[in-house]
Amino acid sequence: MKKAVLHLDKYFKVGEVDKRIFGSFIEHGGRAVYGGIYQPGSPFADENGFRKDTAELVRNLRVPVIRYPGGNFVSGYRWEDGVGPKASRPVRADLAWSSLEDNSVGTDEFAEWAKSVGSEVMMAVNLGTRGPEDAKNLLEYCNFPSGTYYSDLRISNGYREPHHIKLWCLGNEMDGPWQMGHKTAAEYGRTVAETGRLMKMLDPSVECVACGSSSYGMPTFGSWEETVLDEAYDQIDYLSLHQYFGNREGDTAEFLASNNVIDRFINSVVSICDSVQSKRHSKKRINISFDEWNVWYHSNEADGKLKKWTKAPHLLEDVYNFEDALLVGSILITLLRHCDRVKVACLAQLVNVIAPIMTSDTGAWKQTIYYPFYYTSRYGRGKVLETVADGPVYESKRCGKVPFLDSAAVWDEKKDAVTLFAVNKDLREDMELTCDLRQLEGYRIAEHVVLTNDDGKAVDTESDPDRVAPRKNGVSKLENGTLTAVLGKHSWNMIRLTK
Repeated sequence: MKKAVLHLDKYFKVGEVDKRIFGSFIEHGGRAVYGGIYQPGSPFADENGFRKDTAELVRNLRVPVIRYPGGNFVSGYRWEDGVGPKASRPVRADLAWSSLEDNSVGTDEFAEWAKSVGSEVMMAVNLGTRGPEDAKNLLEYCNFPSGTYYSDLRISNGYREPHHIKLWCLGNEMDGPWQMGHKTAAEYGRTVAETGRLMKMLDPSVECVACGSSSYGMPTFGSWEETVLDEAYDQIDYLSLHQYFGNREGDTAEFLASNNVIDRFINSVVSICDSVQSKRHSKKRINISFDEWNVWYHSNEADGKLKKWTKAPHLLEDVYNFEDALLVGSILITLLRHCDRVKVACLAQLVNVIAPIMTSDTGAWKQTIYYPFYYTSRYGRGKVLETVADGPVYESKRCGKVPFLDSAAVWDEKKDAVTLFAVNKDLREDMELTCDLRQLEGYRIAEHVVLTNDDGKAVDTESDPDRVAPRKNGVSKLENGTLTAVLGKHSWNMIRLTK
């Protein structure tokens, strides 16, 4: 059995976890909205047409913020199409996903739904085919109390109280040539600076997220961030990162090393942000919004065969397996370890479209990736402790030497709880983990939850929803201040200690 030692000190902290790192994302594409959260006529629908079974699974995840309405979709979106009487809302051709959008769900309906599941909205504005004035108008519609054209329009549509949306994405993936209204870094930087300036003139309390690179591998990565920050540093609060992964080569060990790409990505962007801060002699610090991340590759072949210009096609419906859940668990650990600078993050997406939740006409169920997100969202809140892990490594083609152990420790002083999240990436051997916890007197092991499966390709389906499911059968003990745990081969683990 391999052995690893985790060192921690309760006086050395990475930082406080911002709950918004457990955010998610719903885009008008595929069946995320129509058939996912909203399905009038369904036996699961409430009086407003929203699915109650989906809403309950979302509530259980405790998602504090949901990015909306895109994504690629937002770069061609006219928000006015989605407000007012539904009978008069137009059907539009959505160029992002070659689909038809009937706008029966829009800003008001989504804001109300988000509130019903305990979430806030992270609103994205169209800086592709539109610009600063349209963004300012949407903000006025959402946040201004009354007495102006757009606030009174909201009231006339039946929503007297403002939606109070505080977090705003200024465009989406504007560095990408696939994006409607794609811009150079200089073009986008000037646009986002003016957009942010107008929005904060109207509502100084809003926080603005500027588009960083759409992935670590973008040819403009680095220069894009620096140029955008040079133009818009004073008007923005966060810079976004996006990254997806897939095991296309069938190399599971290499696939499980992928979260190290995120680690490098974050470190690089933080360095650029701080460099621009230093150049400007600014007291303001730009933090990170990792507002799209997930595994995405299973549906690629099927997506290429879909018929164009239909409403709510079965698009991007990845069926996630057990090894995907392991990587999602590791990515969440990586985000926790960067909680000092990553303040917002969004698992993309939430329902049906590359999502932890799937629906059909007969029900809703959890995919494998639901579980590490569920437990980390519920128990990964507090202060992340600085940890050093001594243990075995393996060689990755992309990432060099990669530890078999991914881990993070979160101390919730208010609830007198310490939670250790750990992934053993070894596909063949168990690992014995030890950790000196004598500084944390009076704690006991409350539970050791394990997610594992002998088949890395095992999936959860509507007919077999518990094939990959967590078990509270972990092997761990705490004696004389030393925690000893066995992390099974290819397993995700959560060890909770309470007083």
